[in-house]
Amino acid sequence: MKKLFHLTEGGVNALRVELESLAARRRPIAERIKASREFGDLSENAAYTTARQEQELVESRIVELESILQNVKIIKNPGHADKVQLGSTVTLRDAAGASKQFQVVGTAEADPLNGKISDESPLGQALLGRCQGDEIEFKASVRPTTYVIVGIV
Repeated sequence: MKKLFHLTEGGVNALRVELESLAARRRPIAERIKASREFGDLSENAAYTTARQEQELVESRIVELESILQNVKIIKNPGHADKVQLGSTVTLRDAAGASKQFQVVGTAEADPLNGKISDESPLGQALLGRCQGDEIEFKASVRPTTYVIVGIV
């Protein structure tokens, strides 16, 4: 059974752009490999080795992206919802009164530094199904962290 990847429309578009960019790099890499072969002994040819390594990285990422895009389920932003679900943007307040905002997304799109947390992360799991006003606790790094949900969009 193939894994289903949950992505927002923006996440799908970003992966398509990345895929096009990687596909465009194929020909120049192949040309560098061909040119470096002409220098002779491949065992001591750093340009050849580097180009082959780059080709392997590009091809493996292309395969990964194609697999994700073939098995994607689009997450719709639920708008104002009573409960946190995939696609929800949640505003949290900690005990010190500081607010943070996160969007709950699938693992393929997660980017915690930019406020996108995976539904499979400890915080994502703690949030799913919860309501505004609920207090959540999850283990972050070393110690438990507590937040209050102050908004769900």
